[in-house]
Amino acid sequence: MGLIVQKYGGTSVATVERIQAVAQRIVQTVAQGHQVVVVVSAMGHTTDELIALAKAVNPQPSPREMDMLLSTGEQVSIALVAMALEALGQPAISLTGTQVGIITEADHGRARILHIPTDRIRQELEQGKVVVIAGFQGISSSRTLEITTLGRGGSDTSAVAIAAALGADGCEIYTDVPGILTTDPRIVPDAQVLPQVTCEEMLELASLGAKVLHPRAVEIARNFGVPVVVRSSWTDEPGTRLITPTWRTIPHRDLEVARLVDGVELDDQQAKVALCNVPDRPGVAAQLFGALADAGINVDLIIQSIQAGATNDIAFTVQRSDLAQTEQVVRQFVGQWGDPVTCHVSAAMAKVSIVGAGMVGRPGVAATMFSALGEAGINIDLISTSEIKVSCLVDLANATQAVRVLSSSFKVPVLPPPEAAGEMTPVRGAALDDQQARLVIRHVPDRPGSAACIFLALAQARVSVDMIIQSERVTWIDGRPTKDIAFTIHQDDVERAQAALVPALAKLNCEYLAVDADIAKVSVVGSGMVRKPGVAARMFASLGQAGINIQMIATSEIKISCLVSRSEGKKALQVVHQGFALDQATG
Repeated sequence: MGLIVQKYGGTSVATVERIQAVAQRIVQTVAQGHQVVVVVSAMGHTTDELIALAKAVNPQPSPREMDMLLSTGEQVSIALVAMALEALGQPAISLTGTQVGIITEADHGRARILHIPTDRIRQELEQGKVVVIAGFQGISSSRTLEITTLGRGGSDTSAVAIAAALGADGCEIYTDVPGILTTDPRIVPDAQVLPQVTCEEMLELASLGAKVLHPRAVEIARNFGVPVVVRSSWTDEPGTRLITPTWRTIPHRDLEVARLVDGVELDDQQAKVALCNVPDRPGVAAQLFGALADAGINVDLIIQSIQAGATNDIAFTVQRSDLAQTEQVVRQFVGQWGDPVTCHVSAAMAKVSIVGAGMVGRPGVAATMFSALGEAGINIDLISTSEIKVSCLVDLANATQAVRVLSSSFKVPVLPPPEAAGEMTPVRGAALDDQQARLVIRHVPDRPGSAACIFLALAQARVSVDMIIQSERVTWIDGRPTKDIAFTIHQDDVERAQAALVPALAKLNCEYLAVDADIAKVSVVGSGMVRKPGVAARMFASLGQAGINIQMIATSEIKISCLVSRSEGKKALQVVHQGFALDQATG
């Protein structure tokens, strides 16, 4: 009937009994008339045990030898799965990444797949065999045969990449949960299974810590139209279907590195409202954006930056046609808050964005954008980031040039703005990331190229940056305007980031760098929130009513993220999940 790729994670093959159960499921799929390719992870906690073993021998093992060691975990599991299939009378053959010829970058520990030849796989399938392939691994080239591993989530990536290369009719990801859930069930027990999820939503949720499906696997599915289903290894429930493009493309070369950015978007109808010295207490953002939602005003970018003392700055954008009504609402709050709150309006602004699933986890994409704008002499007013989009607010007078520069720099077309998603549920999932640290750089010169200098230094040190916030407030130092820039990175990258930033900050003559690891990021994601007033207000209200103070805010079209105290992270996730009624069965 068709060609199916099935992937089984470590928990699915953790014991002999589970391997036998997996083999029975595979045989059932073959009995339905399908050809089957199976991708398998290492058994249970094998990878962790191998890492511990390596560290016991050498506290700082070389990346090459680590790849040599870690690749053995999958070799054990594929052989056992093939043996279990043969015991059931089903012909099978196990193949390592090297035997298949999966070509990757020569980057030990985090290589990306370049090419997957399919001749050997098809040859074995034509002989009636189930082909069991080791996930997580490949070789740097057919000449050197250096074993490489793909990093965290590598077996997911292997499975979807193999499905793309084969033009498979489907890729089934089997795991220990019933599908993609609205949030982490360990924190929110009444999390619900999503019957379907868009690639964009899944990219955001996966990158925020939803470990069921790795972002790189989603990226490949999105780029090549691979039908993907995430299901439980223990039940026959339908699981979650990933909504991928209906067109199919069979990749030949540069499978994972061909498309970092899909295109450039422009919204030249934006206006910015900036509030400085807003009281820093729970509920303030909820009151402001709740009133704007009640007035039917759709807010696009929202930036709340970190400030010293008991106040914060909040800047947001609306459509220029809504500016007069927005000012009426905002003036009421400025009057209530009193001095020293101030309001500044910029009517002639434009938002220029780069969009693409390929930027997930790749240091340097945002830096390239900032550099291109800086070299063109275009100053960045606001910055907002998500996993699949980086947006910069610029003066309207520079909009056309900004689009031309970015389109040329990334060699991509200009895309139409995203459309509203009709009656789709605004928020589909919530996530918590409590493994981040916030870095704040004070007094960055407010001139073209400053942001590029900072983020190029981080990219060269291979530090991936998550949230990026540029403050609204201008501080004059020695007669020059400066702003603060705050961003978040993984806690493990803090020391490397600090070392990389020393020369950059000296060059910019910034005042100091502050680090705060006592934070957590709670986010809501949903394609249905595009141009729907009130979604942000609802999130802020949920946090405010629980007495949780918001330290930073960053938004994109389909994601709203708030930084809160790390001690309040789990509570924040619970109240936001409940606030959007995600604990109710979803369709």
